[in-house]
Amino acid sequence: MPSWVKQSYSINIVEIFFVARIYKAKTNNHPNLENDLYRIGLFLATNLAIIVIASISLRLLGVESILADNGMDLDLKALLIFCAVFGFAGSLISLLLSKFMAKMSSRTQIIKEPQNAQERWLLTTVAELAKKANIGMPEVGIFPAQQSNAFATGWNRNNALVAVSAGLLERFSKDEAKAVLAHEIGHVANGDMITLALVQGVVNTFVMFAARVIGFFVDRVVLKNQRGLGLGYWITTIIAEICLGILASTIVMWFSRQREFRADKAGAQLAGRTAMIGALQKLQAETQAQVPSQMPDTMTAFGISSGWKRKRSRLFMTHPPLEERIEALKYG
Repeated sequence: MPSWVKQSYSINIVEIFFVARIYKAKTNNHPNLENDLYRIGLFLATNLAIIVIASISLRLLGVESILADNGMDLDLKALLIFCAVFGFAGSLISLLLSKFMAKMSSRTQIIKEPQNAQERWLLTTVAELAKKANIGMPEVGIFPAQQSNAFATGWNRNNALVAVSAGLLERFSKDEAKAVLAHEIGHVANGDMITLALVQGVVNTFVMFAARVIGFFVDRVVLKNQRGLGLGYWITTIIAEICLGILASTIVMWFSRQREFRADKAGAQLAGRTAMIGALQKLQAETQAQVPSQMPDTMTAFGISSGWKRKRSRLFMTHPPLEERIEALKYG
């Protein structure tokens, strides 16, 4: 790989994006600048750690010498940088487009001017909770679904999106609905969207990198191909990406479940423990009644509840069971 290509890969998209974010925050007297700087540092440190740890591990395991002995001219450092850039770029693009995609896929109607008492209450309550959580006022919307649900998304916690279903507003008391909104505000205040994008970027990097190393190894060492990249490389890489991708998704799902516990705790602090427990119990009743999720599949991880679904392995659940969340609030 030419040196200028390696250098261009080393200019990390994450760094460019968040340096611009710092500048904007400073010029606008951003109220959460300290927390944002912490997350920026976390992004950059994690990205650097991936490259350093993987390089050291491969050297200690003797992978580089094995590949060299078999005439495998693979630049592992360049491959790591390549995978890190593309791995994080994918997750960051998804993060940046999350608000737009959420509005489109859920058909959320943004409340710009409240048309009735319910919409006025919704805007007032979100503004109150956002002020308590020390974040900017998010966009507020209602999406057409009879299932009780809500979600929050957006890369900027001072310009996020919080939306609730029409069914939730119809059936939940004001205290319970406020607790659900507080849970979503908790997601925004905790920076869960950025954290999950970071985790996704990390696993994307390792999946891409490991799959290609395995593909090269099989092609050169096992199949003894000495001319270019053979069919064995491409087939092995695809299979390895599928297998490693399934494994990586369990890691992402674990982080997703942990953020739900934290958001429940934030909801209890902002709206009251009793109200938060009551809201989760009402969601639990719908789940037990096997009310199917009406959220688009791409939005399931963002909702307060994943709704009723056919039994699946816990490893692939985006949300902890509601009974566990209720127990955590009661005794945590």
